Amino acid sequence: MYLRYQALETSTVSLACQAGLNTWLCSTVRLTVILFNYEVFGGVALAAALLNLLRPSLVLVAVALAAAAFGIVLHNADLSALAAGVLILSLARPAPAPG
Repeated sequence: MYLRYQALETSTVSLACQAGLNTWLCSTVRLTVILFNYEVFGGVALAAALLNLLRPSLVLVAVALAAAAFGIVLHNADLSALAAGVLILSLARPAPAPG
């Protein structure tokens, strides 16, 4: 949320970064825009959610949830929303049999 509202949508930060300011914030903004253009957030979220559906893991849930949240907040919601749906579907699995 901070990245979107304080860096990406603020005109002073955007103009300073486009003018060539070389700070960690401008580097992060550039990287985020590149990842957004290639729908990386949604792709990573969907891949992690599908892997979690096949082989449940807390790490995969965390990665899928974080990437889906980034994708939805940054308006990259197509694949991110699908990943969130797959994560919900993975919760509907039966518990493993004791043994």
